[in-house]
Amino acid sequence: MNKIICIVGPTGVGKTKLSIELSKRLDGEVINCDSTQVYEKMNIATAKVTEEEMEGIRHHLLSFKKLEEDYTVYDFQRDARSCIDDILKRGKMPILVGGTGFYLKAVLYNYIFENQEEVIHYTESDEVLYNRLLSLDPNTKIHRNNRKRVERYLSYYDTTGKKLNEKEKAKPIYDFCLIGLTTDREILYNRINKRVDVMLEEGLLEEAKMIYDSNIRTKAVLTPIGYKELFPYFDGNSTLEESIERIKKNSRHYAKRQYTWFNNQMQVTWFSVDFENFNETVEEIYQYTIKI
Repeated sequence: MNKIICIVGPTGVGKTKLSIELSKRLDGEVINCDSTQVYEKMNIATAKVTEEEMEGIRHHLLSFKKLEEDYTVYDFQRDARSCIDDILKRGKMPILVGGTGFYLKAVLYNYIFENQEEVIHYTESDEVLYNRLLSLDPNTKIHRNNRKRVERYLSYYDTTGKKLNEKEKAKPIYDFCLIGLTTDREILYNRINKRVDVMLEEGLLEEAKMIYDSNIRTKAVLTPIGYKELFPYFDGNSTLEESIERIKKNSRHYAKRQYTWFNNQMQVTWFSVDFENFNETVEEIYQYTIKI
């Protein structure tokens, strides 16, 4: 297996800065692992790294999709693995950075998504197929009218000889070091609140208005925090202060969900961030990475 580094943690905890510093020391290149930063025009609300912040470090999978385009975890898995392979071939260190845990896990483990599977399209009726499914799995939770999932189950069985619920647990395909950044919750929440204020100073309102005026309401636009909360203000149904408070509140809740997801889904080595002496945090993590 090839070794790579992954940096995870909640929003606003310093992942971007750490990735730059580690890239300098380890001859690394950064691969974005945030599902919203793959889209162009969404920069401030998604806290996308700026050219100045990159400090010359090469970054991948940023701002390469249009807001109108659909981009799934299957697409990201393919593209991120391609980036990893290319970086490794050039003798450099891939450093995956972001808070979208499911995207990261899809890259690191041998998950097979429906887009990649040979799904047989059966000619039998829904009732016949569902009865066959029941004979294989009497306790199935698949609804009888969900033909797509029924066919997927039967396809897997007919091509592998195994029941879908007996599918092997996903295994890692890379030798990865999973680093998490954490801090006291009150400190994090204060940082999130202040960061929203900074975003507004940097032009968040103008960026959100540009997207609002585009009339694009795809998943790309409605997923990140920072745009949809301002739409009611532009509609005249909310004050600016109410919309800003919603952004802060939703950001804090999102950070909490990120902690929960990573703690439950992945084996993360957590490091407490010293924001007053961030270089010491970087050094601690750097020493950890070279030891392992």
